Amino acid sequence: MSGEEERLHRAFLARVVEPGDEICGRWLRESGAAEVAGCLAGDGRRLPGVTDARWAGLRARAERADPRRDLATARDSGTRFVCPGDFEWPAQLDDLGDAKPIGLWVRGMPSLRIWALRSVAVVGARACTEYGAHMASTLGAGLAERGWVVVSGGAYGVDGATHRGALGAGGATVAVLACGVDRPYPRGHTQLIDRIAEQGLVVGELPPGDHPTPSRFILRNRVIAALTRGTVVVEAAYRSGALVTARAAQRLGRFTMGVPGPASSGLSAGVHELLRGDAVLVTDAAEVTELVGDMGELAPARRGPVLPRDLLDPAAGRVLAALPAGEAVPRQEIARGAGTTEDEAVAKLYELRSLGFVERQGDGWKLTRQAMRSIGTDQG
Repeated sequence: MSGEEERLHRAFLARVVEPGDEICGRWLRESGAAEVAGCLAGDGRRLPGVTDARWAGLRARAERADPRRDLATARDSGTRFVCPGDFEWPAQLDDLGDAKPIGLWVRGMPSLRIWALRSVAVVGARACTEYGAHMASTLGAGLAERGWVVVSGGAYGVDGATHRGALGAGGATVAVLACGVDRPYPRGHTQLIDRIAEQGLVVGELPPGDHPTPSRFILRNRVIAALTRGTVVVEAAYRSGALVTARAAQRLGRFTMGVPGPASSGLSAGVHELLRGDAVLVTDAAEVTELVGDMGELAPARRGPVLPRDLLDPAAGRVLAALPAGEAVPRQEIARGAGTTEDEAVAKLYELRSLGFVERQGDGWKLTRQAMRSIGTDQG
């Protein structure tokens, strides 16, 4: 059977079978697309594993399916149908087993297979906070600037902010939809999704014109998880589709990351629950790429500001620490507190005076105001 015949049969099945149907996936694995399509079209045996009602429902759908029309409609909208075995097919989707897509409708010029090799998913709440939108946008831009393809679901909230961040940085982004790629959803994101198709890729399992349903959104998330090296969740309540994506990523052995939020925020509760498990806490694109990238792609070391006292040698630091705040003390007491001799203490006190840390007052020594401010900042 030629590749085009295989494509025709799979386009037929994409119209008949719901995404992620593992029974159909088993049929395809055991019998091939031609035989499964023939059976559903009424030209062969009834396939096992489904009830009479389910088989009748599939047959009713099959009667209305017109794969040639779907493929022609796709071509007219600049969409191609990518199937397992094609050069452009991302092999990591095969990790889904019998739940892998029958095929993917792809809008946009780049190769999905090449882009997916270095991709990260960023997902989260639709009704996100200003903080969530900021973090998503910053992550999208930061990942894009580092040469990563940013994958999300094209929805309101975190998804949209992520895509806009990547686009604004002139980077690569992929929207995986739960509907036909020629029918952007949500409608309010039509302009955004069209822009993604021009600069990146819009991908979906549903044939042209098909509409989203709640179950299709959930099933779409497994594709996002499988397509990418890892999934970052930015804001998600306990019952969130973003958590479905993260858990799918964990089952597939992908990296799972979460951006923390306020402990009192219900929109961060699901993320915090992930972080209590096997997910890794991340706060920026550098930390994401350190986890999912190649060896050597390390995030910069994080530390507080360097204070003047940090630059002192250990002996001078001990002498400085031996001076109490606000009063002058004799050198003997300072030497005892620093655990050194009087001569060593005096030598270090004069060194500290030249640096502005201490001052002489009669027979004693005291901290300067500059030193007390420095110590207060360090302890705060």
